[in-house]
Amino acid sequence: MKRRRMSHVRLHQLPLSIAASAKRESRSQFAALPFRVVDDGLQILLVTSRRTRRWILPKGWPEHGLTPAECAAKEAWEEGGVEGKGYDMCLGVYSFEKFQQHAPDLPVVGLVYPLKVKKVRRTWPEAKERRRKWFSPKKAAATVQQPELKRILKTFDPKVLKGPRA
Repeated sequence: MKRRRMSHVRLHQLPLSIAASAKRESRSQFAALPFRVVDDGLQILLVTSRRTRRWILPKGWPEHGLTPAECAAKEAWEEGGVEGKGYDMCLGVYSFEKFQQHAPDLPVVGLVYPLKVKKVRRTWPEAKERRRKWFSPKKAAATVQQPELKRILKTFDPKVLKGPRA
């Protein structure tokens, strides 16, 4: 019988800084890391936030009946107009403050799930509210604010994904 070698993915997570007082709970959101491989290499899609217009990953709240990767893929479609194959592998976590119009900002932990983009649509649900743009991993990392997210973007390698070739 032939022995199979097991491969191990080693994740290096920076410490999270969650600005939550004892009276405030933190929440979680699922973020998509939409990616594609083109002639000049790996590209990552970022979208702008509605309020501040900063470049971010598409992300949203957990939804009943959907896995975290499915939630992330749904947000990638709604916020960025992309569809593809989601992977049930969390690439890492990052923290941020979520702006709320009629309440104090909310501390949030974002869990990042890769999405191999197969279709980029001309129109999508939030097209009039957001911009989208493809970046190299290095430029995407330089564009976002959170240190943990910078590291996730800079070090992302689709070869670590399980299942069909990424």
